[in-house]
Amino acid sequence: MNDLFEYSAREASRVTQPLAERMRPKRIEDFVGQRDTLGEGRLVRQAIEQDKLFSMILWGPPGCGKTTLAKLMAAETSAHFIHFSAVLSGVKEIRSVINIAKDHQSLYRQNTVLFVDEIHRFNKAQQDAFLHHVESGLITLIGATTENPSFEVIPPLISRCRVIVLAALSEQDIRRILVNALDEKVMGLGNEGLDISEDALNYLVSIADGDARMALNSLELAAGLAADEGHVRPESNDRRKITLPSLEIALQKKALQYDKSGEEHYNLISAFHKSLRGSDPDAAVYWLGRMLLAGEEPLYVARRMVRFATEDIGMADPHALNIALNGMEGYRFLGSPEGELALVQSAIYLATAPKSNSVYKAYSKARKTIADTGSLATPLHVRNAPTKLMAEIGYGKGYRYAHDYKDAFVAQEYLPRAIRQHRFYEPADRGFEHTIRKRLEFWRQLREEQAPQVKSGKTPDSGERRKL
Repeated sequence: MNDLFEYSAREASRVTQPLAERMRPKRIEDFVGQRDTLGEGRLVRQAIEQDKLFSMILWGPPGCGKTTLAKLMAAETSAHFIHFSAVLSGVKEIRSVINIAKDHQSLYRQNTVLFVDEIHRFNKAQQDAFLHHVESGLITLIGATTENPSFEVIPPLISRCRVIVLAALSEQDIRRILVNALDEKVMGLGNEGLDISEDALNYLVSIADGDARMALNSLELAAGLAADEGHVRPESNDRRKITLPSLEIALQKKALQYDKSGEEHYNLISAFHKSLRGSDPDAAVYWLGRMLLAGEEPLYVARRMVRFATEDIGMADPHALNIALNGMEGYRFLGSPEGELALVQSAIYLATAPKSNSVYKAYSKARKTIADTGSLATPLHVRNAPTKLMAEIGYGKGYRYAHDYKDAFVAQEYLPRAIRQHRFYEPADRGFEHTIRKRLEFWRQLREEQAPQVKSGKTPDSGERRKL
C-alpha cells in the first residue's frame, strides 16, 4: 500500500512540477558539478556528511546548484531546516522564524538551519535582523545569491558567514544533466520514447551557458513539441527524436553555426576583437550580431569590450572604459533584446576611438620588472607614519607635498632605488595621449631643473607658476 501511495505521489509530481524541479538530485552523490565544493574531502561536503553545517553564503550564477545544494543540506541535517525567500518575506517574517528557532531550541534542543534564497534582496535593516542570532548560534544561516556579497550583503553579516563561491556549470556538466533527464524513467523523460540528435544536444548545451535550469526548461519545451507533433523515426521502434529544426521551433530561435567552447566561438570573438582594433565599426557590428543571434552570452561580449577599452584604447580615449562599462550595465538593466543596442553602441564607440596599447605595455613591463626584482623595499619618505615609533625610525621623513610647490609638482623619487630609472608608461602620440605625452615631458623638464636643488638638500622655491 505504501508503494502505491509513493507511486501516486511521484506521478503527481510529474504532472505538476517542471522537469528542472523533478530532476534535482536527492543525494549528494548525484549532484553534478561544483567538484571544488562538493568533491570528496571538500569542506562543504564534509559539513553535510558530518551534519556540522556552518553559516555560509552560496554565491554563484543562476542554475549552478545553490538551491539544490541547500535542499541536500536540508535532507542530511538533523537540525530544523527552514526555507525562506527574500523575495516574499520581510522583517515580520524574519521575527517569526527567530521565534520558531527559539522554540525548537528550548523545547527539542534542536538547532535551526535557515536557508535564505536571494539574500541580496534583503535591505540593510532586514539583514541586521539576523546578526545577533547568527552570532549567538541560535540559527545557522545559509544564504544564496547571484550578486557579489561584497556589495549586496552587509559586512557584519559577511564576517559571520563563510562565502562559498560556486561556478557556472561546465558544458560537460550540462550535457550530463540533459542526458540523465532523457534517460531517467521515474522523474525524467525516460518513458517518453525520446531521442535527441547530436547537433540538437550540442545546441542545448551551448545556449544554457552553464545554467542547468535553463537547459532542462529548454529540453522540456522541445520534448513537449516532439510529443505533440509525433516526430516518428520508423527505423528506431517509433521513438520520437528531438532534432535541431524542431528545437528551433520550440525555442523560437534559429540555431546559427556556433559552439561556445569550440573553434567557431574563438573565430567569431577574434574577428570581433580585431574589427574593433582595426577601427571598422561595420565589421564590429556584424560580428557582434553573429554572436548574439547564435546564443552567445551578451555579458561575455560586454566583458570582452571592457577589456578591449583598456588594452587597445587605454589613455588615448579615457572615456572608452566608461562607455564599455555603461554598455554592460545598460544591458544588465534592460536585458535582451532591448539591451543589446547598448552593446552595439559600445562597439561602435570603441571601433571609432583612437587606439593605443600603452596601458597594456606599461603593465606588462611592470609585471616583468616585479618578477625580475622581487619585493623591493618601499622608500622611507613615501611611507605613511601613523604612529610615533614609525615617525622616529624615518617613515615619511623628507616627503614633499606636491601641492605646496609651483605647478603642483616637485622632483622626488617614488620608485625603489634599484629601479629608479625605469619607465613603464610610454604614451602614444594619438588621441588624449598626445596631451599626456606633452604633460610628462613638461614634468620631466621640471625634474631636471630641480634635481640640483634636491641633491643639495634645498627645497625648490614656490615662485611663479609655469604653464603647460
